[in-house]
Amino acid sequence: MRSLKKTRRIQIISIAIACIVAMLSVLWFLPDDSFQFFRSPTEVVDAPPAESELFRIGGMVQAGSIQRGQGTKVSFVVTDCYNAVPVSYDGILPSLFEEGQGMVGQGRYINGTFEAVEILAKHDETYMPAEVENMHEQQNFCEPQDAAKTDATAAPATTG
Repeated sequence: MRSLKKTRRIQIISIAIACIVAMLSVLWFLPDDSFQFFRSPTEVVDAPPAESELFRIGGMVQAGSIQRGQGTKVSFVVTDCYNAVPVSYDGILPSLFEEGQGMVGQGRYINGTFEAVEILAKHDETYMPAEVENMHEQQNFCEPQDAAKTDATAAPATTG
């Protein structure tokens, strides 16, 4: 009986070790661009990446910098309050994209301009989707009346 428990324990430990080795092997052989964190404009300006490197840049869209071109072409400036990087993009922008808002773009840094292939808009915790915001505006939300509040404002009963 004791040897059966010992054998099972060894089998389970062996399977666990094999799974860990397999996961580490998969992570080791993944391409370098599988792990993409965004860089700030300061990081891009201080150490410009190679033109062939696909990376993400993140920051705030500088106020007054959005310029729309023909069709879906748009250019703007992304900043982190210390440095700014011009961005060009040809595509449909997300609905949350606007000046003064956060964004993350994926693309390449070519000749001092970040040429984006994808733009993502970031929002803070106070964001409410337009559908939900419209629903709140259309419905009549009333705060429940406090019983103590109504009793205090009611006319006092007269005893006679």
